[in-house]
Amino acid sequence: MPLSPQIRMEIARSTALALLDIHAVEVAKDRPFILSSGVASPVYIDVRKVISFPTVREKLMGFAAQVIDAEVGRDQIDAISGAETAGIPFAAWIAFETGLPMQYVRKRAQGFGPEAHIEGVWEPGQRVLLVEDLTTDGASKLRFCQALRAAGLVVKDVFMLFQYDIFAETGAAMERSGIRLHALCTWADILDVAQTHNRFAPQEREIIAAFLKDPLGWSADNGGARSLTF
Repeated sequence: MPLSPQIRMEIARSTALALLDIHAVEVAKDRPFILSSGVASPVYIDVRKVISFPTVREKLMGFAAQVIDAEVGRDQIDAISGAETAGIPFAAWIAFETGLPMQYVRKRAQGFGPEAHIEGVWEPGQRVLLVEDLTTDGASKLRFCQALRAAGLVVKDVFMLFQYDIFAETGAAMERSGIRLHALCTWADILDVAQTHNRFAPQEREIIAAFLKDPLGWSADNGGARSLTF
């Protein structure tokens, strides 16, 4: 059963506030952050910090189970697949929450053949949900999904705690590959909650807002990539 817009918003805002409370969000001081895509950003988020805060972890994994049940359907998933490395702990906790088996998919093959990317017990035709900590432009998620599909697994959905959700190219690339993205919150939620709770200086919030409005333009103006490559 789908979550109501109000409950979905409450999950997003509560997640955003939790990430701010554990100082997972950092604003650049002297120079912008350069993301793995080459994009320059005035703000950075380290979702991996969640693993060090049991109360936050428990809350967010509860949210994860709610969103997965509503937007994917537990009966549509045979196993949880964690993406190496940051996705593995979250996949393990989600597998526990949902009672589903788990495996993980490597960035690089260990051995030979399509199955060399996957650790754990699995079989062709198994429907899996790929789990990550976050996604920026989505390129690495596509590579993980390709590895799973090459081994005969069926993957249509990716779940993460945080999604940048600022690059138009990401949606188009996911649609071409038949992948749906699901996240607890986005940068828009972080900025909204930061304004409500007076986090960061007003000037810092203005810079973040400018980046979110035109991320590639902001990046190009600050020494980063001007476009994305998939």
